[in-house]
Amino acid sequence: MDLNEIYSNKRTGISSTHKDSHPRTEYQRDFDRIIFSSAFRRLQNKTQVFPLPGSVFVHNRLTHSLEVASVGRSLGTLVGNIIHDKYKGDLTPESQDFYRYDLYNVVASACLCHDIGNPAFGHSGEDAIASYFIKNKDSLKKFFVEQDEKWKDLVNFEGNANAIRVLTHQQNGKSEGGIKLTYSTLAAIAKYPCESIAKDENFTHRKKFGFFQSEKNTFIDIAENTGMIKDDTTPLIYLRHPFVWLVEAADDICYNIIDLEDSHRLGIIEHSHCVKLLSDLITCIGGIDKLKIEGKLAKIDDRNDRISYLRAKAINVLTMRAKEIYENNLDKFLTGTFKKAIFNTIKNECDALQKIIAFSTENIYNDRNVVEIENAGYNVMYELLSHFIPPILEVESIRTQSQRKALKLLPRTFNYDGKPEYERILGVLDYISGMTDNYATDLYKRIKGIEIGMKI
Repeated sequence: MDLNEIYSNKRTGISSTHKDSHPRTEYQRDFDRIIFSSAFRRLQNKTQVFPLPGSVFVHNRLTHSLEVASVGRSLGTLVGNIIHDKYKGDLTPESQDFYRYDLYNVVASACLCHDIGNPAFGHSGEDAIASYFIKNKDSLKKFFVEQDEKWKDLVNFEGNANAIRVLTHQQNGKSEGGIKLTYSTLAAIAKYPCESIAKDENFTHRKKFGFFQSEKNTFIDIAENTGMIKDDTTPLIYLRHPFVWLVEAADDICYNIIDLEDSHRLGIIEHSHCVKLLSDLITCIGGIDKLKIEGKLAKIDDRNDRISYLRAKAINVLTMRAKEIYENNLDKFLTGTFKKAIFNTIKNECDALQKIIAFSTENIYNDRNVVEIENAGYNVMYELLSHFIPPILEVESIRTQSQRKALKLLPRTFNYDGKPEYERILGVLDYISGMTDNYATDLYKRIKGIEIGMKI
């Protein structure tokens, strides 16, 4: 892989690359475009782990994404300097500047929008969308062949693929190219750079899929302009772009540690147990003397602040270890052939990290309050799909009055009536998957008659 050819400031919706006298670089502008986008703002009311937690402030998708971007910026800076110093003789002057001063902007921007395609209610929202099509396949088979690529997109609905659509798709009445990010940033979020029919859990880069058929040509253009290596053509599969591993590592580091901190605030984990798990992790990976940690903790009275200190130290040692793994295996990352996620590599080295993951799986992700709201969220999303998809697929001339009324609730931006069935369905999915938890819940209550009255 040529380090001079794996980044591009070409943008979706714009025909060519360009240079101007703007005070921000192209990649800094990516970060700002995401921050100011409505899709990003909606993350503030989308579930991270604990849906609608009430008065206790825990992380949502927006705060999580900001923190992942912070870790990603650090990793991008560290790796950018490594690449610059190790390959300086092979880099053009432009590439030297990119790796020194802009790789961290690309990684941070990709981290910022890595969850932008996730629907309300976290993974239960994804499950609801996929399940709707699986359960209704008999009524939909007149539109799709079961092994068709478009059908596979629907029954395997995936937030990662939806992120590419959210960021690049031209909605009704809006400008071409979506948010118009650079191809470098878009390539850096493609954890699973393959189409849905290539999904295979035995391969890291094919565990899920990365783009819908509607964005296939866009993704090909992104891949070709950022030097992505083609793994297969039928079905279409690429190896991961080198920057993806850094984005994934930043995400894994944050949610595994911060979910533990949130569980402490909610009283799911006892204070001394949380202290031990994080202290053991820091000494295991960072080689820091446990007595030094205990001495620092002895000076902090506030329980939440004690955990915040340990969380910061844990994220730091994990970040530095991720950097070391990337540096030691740089050739494999550049060719997309590293075998597993960086975080999983660290997990295999450290028993303390395995204990944190085991605790989180048993006590956080399966906490009764979390599971109850995930079940409720699943039903909300499923019912919204049931309200909009049958009407949009019905022939216009024979739609019932109730179906016509249902479609009046579908904003024009997402109404692709008259287009092929696949596009009509994706328009509905754009609307429903973009909803916040509260908006989806409120709309569900109103259309089901649970709550009746004017909403102004």
